[in-house]
Amino acid sequence: METQQQLNYNRIEAAINFYKNNFKLQPTLEQAAAHVHLSPFHFQRLFKDWAGITPKQFLQYISLQHAREILKEPGTTLVDAAFDTGLSGTGRLHDLFIKIEGMTPGEYKNGGETLNINYSFAESPFGKLLVASTTKGICYMAFAEEDEKSAFAELQKHFPNAGYHQFADKIQQNALFIFTQDWSKLNEIKLHLKGTAFQLKVWETLLKVPIGGLSSYGSIATCVDNPKASRAVGSAIADNPVAFLIPCHRVVRSTGEFGQYHWGSLRKTAMIGWEAGYINKGMDQMVNDHQDLFR
Repeated sequence: METQQQLNYNRIEAAINFYKNNFKLQPTLEQAAAHVHLSPFHFQRLFKDWAGITPKQFLQYISLQHAREILKEPGTTLVDAAFDTGLSGTGRLHDLFIKIEGMTPGEYKNGGETLNINYSFAESPFGKLLVASTTKGICYMAFAEEDEKSAFAELQKHFPNAGYHQFADKIQQNALFIFTQDWSKLNEIKLHLKGTAFQLKVWETLLKVPIGGLSSYGSIATCVDNPKASRAVGSAIADNPVAFLIPCHRVVRSTGEFGQYHWGSLRKTAMIGWEAGYINKGMDQMVNDHQDLFR
């Protein structure tokens, strides 16, 4: 005899297959619920309990994935992608990409072709940095682990078709002031980020962790209203494109261990110590204490 748990699992499996087979029709919640013989209210609750997202979000992700594949094909237009995905027009396609991908469908298709990016290399207390900016703000900052050529190649992977100019503009200079000037001027630093809605929400939450303070993956997950998503939060933190300015180094394990860091656990330890020391010591002294660690 089929248990209630097995019945629910079979219903969600049937619903997922229904969406996969019919996403081009953009079925309503009511249609999907009727397919598995549930009321819309109970279907919505059951689907989210089992899949972790709402039926609407699942449909959006499937639609976006299909639109991505269409846009990769040479000669396709945004109209092609919209209507082949079952969307009513390019406006809905635009909204879908902005909400989930963090960029317009045109930007996705051309790989940043319309972007002009300035970039430069600069020294920090924690090693050499590559910092890049658009007219809107900092779009990338990373430690140059190897040579400058390799660091630049990593930047290009994020925006493969952008135009690049090696130039230290005012936006970059304002961002780099964080290592030498009063941190009360953080509001002068502008960011230009691309990412999923979840990633952007996590990165925004990281900006609220105070200087000299620490948070845990679980706490960040709770702050983004998804307390069970610690692993997904960890992935979003690992994908942070702007080192230090978006302070993923301030996130530690719930046990108190500092844990891993994209640019090395030693660097993370130094950053945490530098910020904690800044609370009680002058900025110049803290720079002197750590400037030789990564040279």
